[in-house]
Amino acid sequence: MSGHLNIVSASTHRRSDLTDYQGKLDQEARHLSKFCLIRVIGGRIDCFVHSGDEWTKREEVMEGTVDLRQSNSKRKFDYEFYSNVSANESNTRQRVLHHNTVAEITERGLKVSTDIIPVKGVVVPLVPSCPLPTDPPTERYDFLGNGHFDSWDAEFETHQSRGPTSADDPMKEFLEDRDLFLSELLRIEGRGDSPAICVCNNMSPADHRCIDCVNIVPTCSDCLVISHYHSPFHRIEKWNGSFYQKTSLKNLGLRIHLNHPPGEKCLLPQTCQKDDFVVLDTFQVHEVGVNFCGCEQSIPHPIQLLRARLYPMTVNEPRSAVTFQCLKHFQLLSFESKCSAYEYISTIKRGSCNTGVEKPRDRYDEFLRVVRQWRNLTMLKRSGRGHDPQGIPNTGKGECAVLCPACPHPGINLLPDWDSAPEDKRFLYTQFVGIDANFRLKRKHVSSEERDPSLGGGWAFFVEETEYKNHISKTWDQKQPKSTCVSHNAVDNPDKKARGLSATGVGTVDCARHDFKRPNGVGDLQFGESLRNSKVAQLVVSYDIACQWSIHLRERMLSYPRELHLANSIKHMSFLVPKFHLPAHIESCNLLYSFNLTKGVGRTDGEAPERGWANINRIAQSTKEMGPGARHDTIDDHFNDLNWKKTTQFGEHMFKKIREAAAESREHSLVFEEFNNSVPEDVRDDWTAQVEAWESDSSLKNPYFNTSNAPSESEVRLQLAKEVAAREGNSDDDTTASHVHGSVMIATGLGLEEEQRKLGADIASMGQHPTANQLSTVLERSNHLRRKITSWIEVQSLFMAEASRQRLKDAPRGSPDGTSATKVYDIQLWLPSNLASKGIIVTQELRLYEWRLREGQAHDALEEIRRLLRLRSYLYKYKDRFAQGVKANTRSNVLIDKATVNMNRAAERYRVARNAMIVLSNGLETPVMWRTTLRDLRSEDLRSLSEGLVGDTKGRRTISWIWLQNTDTAQTDDDPRFNDGECPVLLMRFWADLWRIALQIEWCRARARMMRWSEEIELLREEMRRILAFLMWDGNRWILRASVHIEGDRLVQEGRAAYAQSQAAVRFELRKKFELLWKEVPMVLQFFGMSDGTEKSTEEATL
Repeated sequence: MSGHLNIVSASTHRRSDLTDYQGKLDQEARHLSKFCLIRVIGGRIDCFVHSGDEWTKREEVMEGTVDLRQSNSKRKFDYEFYSNVSANESNTRQRVLHHNTVAEITERGLKVSTDIIPVKGVVVPLVPSCPLPTDPPTERYDFLGNGHFDSWDAEFETHQSRGPTSADDPMKEFLEDRDLFLSELLRIEGRGDSPAICVCNNMSPADHRCIDCVNIVPTCSDCLVISHYHSPFHRIEKWNGSFYQKTSLKNLGLRIHLNHPPGEKCLLPQTCQKDDFVVLDTFQVHEVGVNFCGCEQSIPHPIQLLRARLYPMTVNEPRSAVTFQCLKHFQLLSFESKCSAYEYISTIKRGSCNTGVEKPRDRYDEFLRVVRQWRNLTMLKRSGRGHDPQGIPNTGKGECAVLCPACPHPGINLLPDWDSAPEDKRFLYTQFVGIDANFRLKRKHVSSEERDPSLGGGWAFFVEETEYKNHISKTWDQKQPKSTCVSHNAVDNPDKKARGLSATGVGTVDCARHDFKRPNGVGDLQFGESLRNSKVAQLVVSYDIACQWSIHLRERMLSYPRELHLANSIKHMSFLVPKFHLPAHIESCNLLYSFNLTKGVGRTDGEAPERGWANINRIAQSTKEMGPGARHDTIDDHFNDLNWKKTTQFGEHMFKKIREAAAESREHSLVFEEFNNSVPEDVRDDWTAQVEAWESDSSLKNPYFNTSNAPSESEVRLQLAKEVAAREGNSDDDTTASHVHGSVMIATGLGLEEEQRKLGADIASMGQHPTANQLSTVLERSNHLRRKITSWIEVQSLFMAEASRQRLKDAPRGSPDGTSATKVYDIQLWLPSNLASKGIIVTQELRLYEWRLREGQAHDALEEIRRLLRLRSYLYKYKDRFAQGVKANTRSNVLIDKATVNMNRAAERYRVARNAMIVLSNGLETPVMWRTTLRDLRSEDLRSLSEGLVGDTKGRRTISWIWLQNTDTAQTDDDPRFNDGECPVLLMRFWADLWRIALQIEWCRARARMMRWSEEIELLREEMRRILAFLMWDGNRWILRASVHIEGDRLVQEGRAAYAQSQAAVRFELRKKFELLWKEVPMVLQFFGMSDGTEKSTEEATL
C-alpha cells in the first residue's frame, strides 16, 4: 500500500517527540491540508499545492528539500500527518500535527522539521508497511483534482476533513438573522394562524393553550383539560381578546384523583382543608385541585401522594407537596452549582410571577424540611439500606458513604495472596490518606443538637456527634507541645474556644491518591476513627503538620478509647507533608517528609483535601446558617455525590494519568540512564547502597542532605562575644572603648551598611511618582537611620581615628561631621575594609573582626540565594500548573519578580562581603581555602540546581558552584599539608570532594524521580485492576440484594428487586466501559518501551 511511513524503533525517541500521541488508532498514512498534500509512494514524494479550486503538482523529488511553506506569503499551512508507527515490534499508530513544516528527503529517509512541536531533526525512514507496486497508479487520482478525494478515501479508508463553513461563525449568522428571530418570538405571543374554533365537535372557541407542551395550538378548555390528565402541572394561558393571560388547570376544572388511574374518578373523593393544595414544580408554584381517595381501596394520604411522585410536606393532613422531579432537579443543581434552597425557591416564585403583581405561595420553610428528608432517603436507598431485612436502625457507622473503588479493600478488590507479596511489591497495597482542616465551613450559633439532630449521624462521613463531644470533653485541657519546625499556628496557637465545636470548620481524612472522602473521616480529624477497621498492612499519612503531629502518635493512642486505636494489621506507617505545603517547612522536614524522596509512593502529592475544598467551599455561605444536623446532612450528601461523580469519571481520568506517567517515566529513565552511565561503577554502587540503606532505615545518614559547616554571621558574632567574655578584665585588651567592644562596633557597622543598601533599593523601586504615604515612610526611615549612623560614628571615632580624619577630609563644605549634606544611604561608613582599599593602615585586630563577620555574611547571602532559587523554581512550577487567567498569572508573576529581586539583593550582599574579604586578607592569617569555597559570583551562576547554562543539553549540563559550597573555610587549618608543597594537590582533591557530594545528591534525586514515575505506573495499573474488581463486587452485591426477601407488600418487593438490578447494571456497564477504554493501556506502555506489567487478570482478582 502506498502512502505509509513506518517509524522503526520508536522507543529510542524521547517523550517530547511523542507528546502528541493521543491514542487515535486506525489512521492511514496521509499528509493532507487545505492548501497542500504530500503523498509518499515508494521512495518518492509527490507534492501538490492547492490553488483556486484545483490541485496542481508542485514538484517530485528523490533527494533534496521540499519546502512546504508558501514562498510568496507569510501565511503558514496547517498539516495533518498520519503515520503507521512500529514501536517495540508492536503495531500502534500515531497522530502528529505539523505546522510550518519542512520535509527533507535523504538516502536514510524523510527528515521532518517543524517549529511548533518538538520533533525537530527526527529521521523517518521510508519503509513501506507492505509491498509497493513498481508503478504506483498515480494517474488514478488525477493529481487529486476535484472529485478525486473520494477515490483516495475509498482506497485508504480515510475521510477528508471538511473545510471552513459559515457555521464556523455562528454569531455572525445570528446577527444577520436577528430581526427574523425577534419577529418569531413576537409572533408566538399572539394566536398566529391557528383557527378561532376548536377542532372538536363542540364548536367552542380555541382560546386556551399550554406553554409547556410542544404543540401550542390553542384549543377549547374541555379539550385542554382532557389532554392534561397526565400533565397536571403544565402552565396554561387564555386569550382575553387582546393577549394571552395566565390561568390554571384547576380553574378549568382539572382534578387530580389520587390512587386512581388518570381520567378515572374516585367514588368517595376527599379534599384537603378549603380545597387549597399547593404543589412545587421545577418552574412554578401550582395551586391544584387534589382529590384523595376515600373508597374501599383507600390508603393513607401521604402514601397516595408518594405514589403519584409527589412528596408531602407534612405527614398529617398534607396540604402541599413537591414533585419528585423538582427535588431531583434541586439536588443536582446544588451539587453542580451549589445553589441554595433560598435561591432555588426564589427562582420558582419568579417563574410563577415575575411582575410583582401577584404574590406566589411561600413554601420555603417546608421545602427546607423536605429537601433534608429527601437527601436522607436517597442516601439510604442508594446504600442498600432498603434491602436489609433488619431495616434502617441496623445501619452501621460509615455504611452509607460511597467508597473509593481504587483504594485497597481486602476481601473485595485485592488479590487473594496480596499479604504475601514480595517486599518490593508491597507498596502496591498501601493505603494513602490525607488529613486537613477547613475553617471556611463554619456554622453560626443557630439551633442546637437537641432541636436539630442529624438524620443519619455517623452513617456517612461525619462522625457521630455525641461520641465526639464526649471524647473532646475528656481531652479539653491536653497541652500542645511547641512546634520544632517553623511556626505552625495549628500547633503553637490552638484555639481553645474552637476545640470541641464543629461550628468553626471541619476536618477530613481523604483518600490521598483519588480525592475520595473516607467514611467517618469528616468533622474532627480523628485519624484513628476512620481507620479503625482497616486491614491493610502499610499506611501513608499526608498532613501539612505531619512533622509535629506524628510525634508520639502511638503513645497518644493509648490514652484514647480502644475503638479509636489504629488497626492491628497496620505494621508500617509513613508520615509525609503534602508537596505544596512542604517548601514552608525547615530543610530537615523537606528531606524527611518529602513524597518525592519516599520509596513506594509514586507521584502522590498528598494535596487531595485541598482539591476537595475547592468544590465544597462554595456551599459555606448557606451551611453556616444551618442547624448542626441540617449542616451535617447537607455536607454528607455533597461528599457522597463528589465520590460518586469521581467513580463515574475513573475511566478517562486513569487513562490520562497512565498515559502521562508512561511518557514521564520514559523521559526520566533516559535522563537517569545517561547520568548513571557517566558515573564510575564503584562510585555508583556506593551511592546506591547508601540511598537504599536510608530508604530502609531513615535514621541512617540521609544521602539527600548537604551537610554545611559554613558559619553564619550570627554564629560569628556569638563566637566573638564568647572570646570577649573570656578576655574580660584583661588590661591588655585595647579593643574596648567605654562600654562597647571593637567587634560589636564592627558588627553594628555592617548592620548599618545593610540598612543603607535596603533603603537605597526601596527608594529606587518607588518609581517617578511615589505617593505621599510612600514618601513619608521613606523620610522617617532615612531620619531614623541618619541618627543611628551619627551615634555609631561617635563610637567608631574612639577605635578608628583614621576614619574620622578621612571623613573630615572627604566631607563637603558646611558639613563638619560628613553626614548632613549626603543622602543617608550614600554616607560612607569607613569600615576597616573601606580604609584598607585606600591604603590606610588599620589595626590588625579590627580587620580580623570584620573579615570573620564578612565571611559569615557571605555564607548567609549564599544560603539566601539558594533558598530563593528553590522558591522561584517552585513558583514557576506552581504557575505552570495552577495559574489560569490574567489575575492568577499576574499574581504569580508578582511573586516570581519579588523572589528575583530579593535574590539579586542577596547576590549584591555576597559580592560586597567577598570584595571586603579580599581587601582585608592582605597581611592577615586567613584560612587557605576561603577563595576556593567563596568564589566570584557571576550572573550566570544564579541558577537552580536542575538548570544549566544557556545552550546546555541535559547530558552536558553543569551545576552552579553555589550548590557545592558546603564547608567551613577554616576546617583545613588543622591540616599542615595545606601550608607546604602539597597545597595545590590538596586543593584539587578538596574541590573534587565538594563536587562529588553535589553530584551524589543530584544523582540520588534523578534516581528518585525515575523511581517515583516507575512506581506510579505500577500503582496505576494495580488501581485500575482494583477498580474493575470493585465494580464487579459491587454489582454482584446488588444482585444478591435483589434476591433478598423481606416480608411485606409484593409490589414493594418487586420494586426492591428492580432497583437492585438497575444498580447492578450501572456497575457492570461502568466496568465494561472502563475495561474497553483501558484496553489501549498495554499498547500505550509498549509505545513508550515498557512492559504491560499485568500479572493477573481481573477475573482472578474478583473475589
